[in-house]
Amino acid sequence: MNAPLRMSPVHDAWKTASLQWSVRDNMRVEDRVDAADGTRAATLGIADVSYLARTGFKGKGVAAWLQAQDLPVPPQPNSWAPLAGGGIVLRLGVSEYLIEDGLTQGSSARMAHLEPPVHVYPVLHQDVALVLCGEAVHELLLQTCNVNFGALDLAARPVVLISMAGVAVTVMPGARAGRPYYRVWADGTYGLYLWETLAGIAAELGGGPVGVAAITDIDPPASR
Repeated sequence: MNAPLRMSPVHDAWKTASLQWSVRDNMRVEDRVDAADGTRAATLGIADVSYLARTGFKGKGVAAWLQAQDLPVPPQPNSWAPLAGGGIVLRLGVSEYLIEDGLTQGSSARMAHLEPPVHVYPVLHQDVALVLCGEAVHELLLQTCNVNFGALDLAARPVVLISMAGVAVTVMPGARAGRPYYRVWADGTYGLYLWETLAGIAAELGGGPVGVAAITDIDPPASR
């Protein structure tokens, strides 16, 4: 008997049928919203990647344990490191880490089944996970939060914990194909509100929701 599909925190936002969808990691994923996905992604696209497998760990000794699993450990709190072949490791504070798969592959599923040592504790993540991409991303951020992302040094791989549209979020700023490309995570219970708020602002700026295929084209697997 097949297990029921997992539900994205923003599944209720899809009021009309998308052009193409699939099932990934037992969750329905909108691959293509419509034929304008590519244009919107270049201007200001918002994509739901909540399906990506992720796991977290915290506690004394967690950094050494992750390194023993051949995972990179970001050197500074509130920074991130890429995983070979895709995926990322975020260091949230001093001794808490989030590991998430890339769009094509990753390591979090393997880590979730390991037995951590004493003083290392699993952290459950039931996040809404979004991608914001395109030339007008910074305009959207100016309307929803009070951090000047343009002043950040992207080479330092920063991770920022802020309030966005009144919701506590974790943001990983970056760029792909010469355009802003930001990752955003938040508590899944705020997912629908956050999505609808950001999608509404994106529409005013000439963008809107896009399918995962539109961002896969500009987000190749990272290398260490």
